Amino acid sequence: MKYKDYYAVLGVAPDATLEDIKKAYRLLAKTNHPDMSKAVGAEDRFKEAAEAYACLKNPEKRAAYDALGKVPEGHGFTPPPGWENHFANGQQDFDGMDLADLLASLNARSQGHRFSNTPRNGADSQNTVSVSLIDSLQGCTMTFTLQAGSEEKHIEVKIPAGVRRGQKVRLRGMGGKGHNGGKNGDLFLTVELAPHPLFKPVRNDLYVELGVSPWEAVLGAEIEIPTLEGSVMLTLPAGTRNGQQLRIKSKGLPAPEHQRGDLYAVVHLELPSQVSEKDRLHYQALAASSTFDPRPTLTQAIHHAHTPH
Repeated sequence: MKYKDYYAVLGVAPDATLEDIKKAYRLLAKTNHPDMSKAVGAEDRFKEAAEAYACLKNPEKRAAYDALGKVPEGHGFTPPPGWENHFANGQQDFDGMDLADLLASLNARSQGHRFSNTPRNGADSQNTVSVSLIDSLQGCTMTFTLQAGSEEKHIEVKIPAGVRRGQKVRLRGMGGKGHNGGKNGDLFLTVELAPHPLFKPVRNDLYVELGVSPWEAVLGAEIEIPTLEGSVMLTLPAGTRNGQQLRIKSKGLPAPEHQRGDLYAVVHLELPSQVSEKDRLHYQALAASSTFDPRPTLTQAIHHAHTPH
């Protein structure tokens, strides 16, 4: 069994009041909640804080925890002699338990049961799985590695078609081990979308950058656009502006109720870095004959400044 310093996890002193413990937990939970922080290790810190708070807010569990004495963080330990008789109703076999399980045995004691004879279900566990955009749309089967003590277990996980970011895939019986005939807990895998070299997901929509030449923007064009399911032809209207977003309906990511998001091609006007002599002559001829003014506001200001008052 590995010891965890719950007071250090919450950043409070061993003699902290219940109010101090509550304040520390709320701050850590807010800072490290998966919906609020994507920092490395935030989710683990959130879970550790929740485990520590669940123990220290309960007077009976806190008393039992304090009775264990101080052990270096992460070191293996066995509860002191006599602990099981006073706190855990004669519990003798601590193998395979973790600290949270040990303290949870107090619930059985408080209900008048002997922990050693009471079936107890294993705890559910959480993890994440990274899914490509195409697999989120079409579904796939992935090999997932679970760490069970010092052993690794490889299992196949079926990702259903239409799975969305943040959705949970439930693996029954793959969580914490049950005790005394209790059922194993479940493992919940939270889906994350893997980065894509072309497409940027925003909620259920996808965005792709579309490079456009000056003449395509002015004259319009038919441009082939990649999607998650092959390519489609996009009509670029004459007079398209830089930064304009052109929608391709229902070519985005899965959305609720079997719907699909859209794909947006974001126009980026591209200019040639090198120009041939022939093209330069064309540009010079266009500059000499065109009446287009790209700076009408500045032109008006200059004309106004030069006009006598």
